[in-house]
Amino acid sequence: MSDRNVTLSDAAAKRIATILGADPTKTAMRVSVEGGGCSGFSYKFDLVDDSEADDLVLEKGNARVLIDQISLVYMDGAEIDFVDDLMGQSFQIRNPNAVASCGCGTSFSI
Repeated sequence: MSDRNVTLSDAAAKRIATILGADPTKTAMRVSVEGGGCSGFSYKFDLVDDSEADDLVLEKGNARVLIDQISLVYMDGAEIDFVDDLMGQSFQIRNPNAVASCGCGTSFSI
């Protein structure tokens, strides 16, 4: 069990629940960190139908988010949010560990 802390905003939970409701074969959204992107690391969002034994599982309402242990190292203390503004709709991760990020909002460095 992980002692790392990641939170899910109400807006993100609502959007994830809507997305999962549209595809009954998927049970969760997996958020992971990968090497690459213009700032060194990038976030990846995937719909999945199962979890791994060591995943952190975040549940809020009908939303379920999975984060693997390696990604948790980079996301400790982060908040997953969903923003709908004049620039468009997107999931955003407010990560206190990121010292720089790029304009696209999905790439960061530590």
